Amino acid sequence: MAERIPVWLDVDTGHDDVFAILIAAHHPQLTFLGVSSTHGNAPQIHTTNNSSAVLSAVGRTDVKVYPGSSKPFCRAEVDTPDIHGPTGLGGTTLLPPPTTNIVRDVNFLAATRDAVMAQPPQTAWYVATGPCTNAALLFLAYPEVAEHIAGLSIMGGAVGGDFCPQISKEFGKTLGQGEGFGNETPWAEFNIYCDPEAAQAIFSNPVISAKTTLITLDLTHQCLATKEIRQQLLGSSGKPSQLRLFLHEILTFFAQSYVEWFEVYEGPPLHDPLAVAALFGYSSGIFEDDGDRYHVKVVTDGQHNPLDSVRGQVGRTVVEKVEAATDGVVKGVRIPRKLHTHAFWDVLESCVKTADASS
Repeated sequence: MAERIPVWLDVDTGHDDVFAILIAAHHPQLTFLGVSSTHGNAPQIHTTNNSSAVLSAVGRTDVKVYPGSSKPFCRAEVDTPDIHGPTGLGGTTLLPPPTTNIVRDVNFLAATRDAVMAQPPQTAWYVATGPCTNAALLFLAYPEVAEHIAGLSIMGGAVGGDFCPQISKEFGKTLGQGEGFGNETPWAEFNIYCDPEAAQAIFSNPVISAKTTLITLDLTHQCLATKEIRQQLLGSSGKPSQLRLFLHEILTFFAQSYVEWFEVYEGPPLHDPLAVAALFGYSSGIFEDDGDRYHVKVVTDGQHNPLDSVRGQVGRTVVEKVEAATDGVVKGVRIPRKLHTHAFWDVLESCVKTADASS
């Protein structure tokens, strides 16, 4: 059996982050080191409480949660109650209360550094499923972490065009604003839009960018939680567990959000768990290949504003393919483009079964 992969999870826990936490908590190839919370889907106080509550729901209250950044590098926090509800996990009556696993008397950057550096070199991964603020601060404060880790996986960005031609044509509207390939603006994906300077700090760092896997909307929009998938999640026993009912409940709310805001009726995409799956996705058949490599540049010109004429293309991820290195030096960010959804759902179901068995 392969060695377990240590993983630190950085989240802005909304509906799809729940599934990222679930996989990190119960996949047999992963060792869950800890969680840091950030602004994003909801204010940080809510994403912190949500993370703790979800860990309780999946039976992993041993995993500690460290409150992280409450705002971007140099911008105001983006207010986003529409998709996930005001607390980040709207639409559920089954979320347990937060537990005592929230650690407020230890700096989240120091906690992350200590947990990662305690692992053997080139083994631990840092997975960011929200804005990149915490990750960028970590590598700025402790550059040795960038050298030490095996990889960084980020859910963020959108390329558009024919980058992934197999994407459903339903994903043509951006929050009711018209045609586009972003999900916050016609140009930009939400996580990168929230803190474009933090994302650019990562992609322009040659040490960490070469270890980075970017999970863009072009990939995640291939992973739709259809009505059939949501029904299967309830299980076949006829009496769903509390966890399965909770997961079904939040996906039902998330699906309705995508109907109302994006006119997507087939089902909501599960973005964030694919950033965790990137750690084992190629070997387990979730990703068709390991992904080509690209230089990634984030547009930082423009303001956070409801008007496209003011914000411009801020938060857009512009990619340029990097040719295979002839000197043996890895360059560019890895971006997978093809997903085998059945393999992903099989992994998720296995993790749910493990969580149920351990409760």
